[in-house]
Amino acid sequence: VSAPPSFGPEAKVSIDSALRAIMFTDIVDSTGMTARLGDVRAVEMVRAHDAMVRRALKDKRGREVKHTGDGIMASFDEANAAVECARAIQHAFDAFNLASKEKLRVRIGLDVGEPVADSNDLFGTTVQTAARLCQAAEPDAVLISGAVRDALGDAFELREIGPRALKGFARPVTIYEVDCC
Repeated sequence: VSAPPSFGPEAKVSIDSALRAIMFTDIVDSTGMTARLGDVRAVEMVRAHDAMVRRALKDKRGREVKHTGDGIMASFDEANAAVECARAIQHAFDAFNLASKEKLRVRIGLDVGEPVADSNDLFGTTVQTAARLCQAAEPDAVLISGAVRDALGDAFELREIGPRALKGFARPVTIYEVDCC
């Protein structure tokens, strides 16, 4: 018989000592899409998003952490794989939109750091930064932090957006946009 899980201050939270790249995807205007298409068709569009993101995650060695309703949070062992995945996702959406009457647009945010692992989920500054970068991204864009840029070397074409205040952070975060073409 195993002991029941601990809750409260005595509960153990583990720090994932390995550096991880965290990615968030978000369907642009999912609420408006639901209003236009209705619940059933909107769910079909979310499923299309999920299939494209999950295919790219599998191809680029990413792990889905959780589904956010209109997006996915994922983790990668390497920043390069995360950016390659983000680019593959945007390319998949470009191809989908060429063949679909209803367009699906996604925004993506990435950060790298040491997340806190608890109950099969990840938490902490790295996760929060990736989520805020996703929120700050324009439709069809991939935004990364300076930490991700530093981990990439010269592997990708990037455009510096510069320091930007992100909700909940005391200091501005230097942001870069990944060239997805």
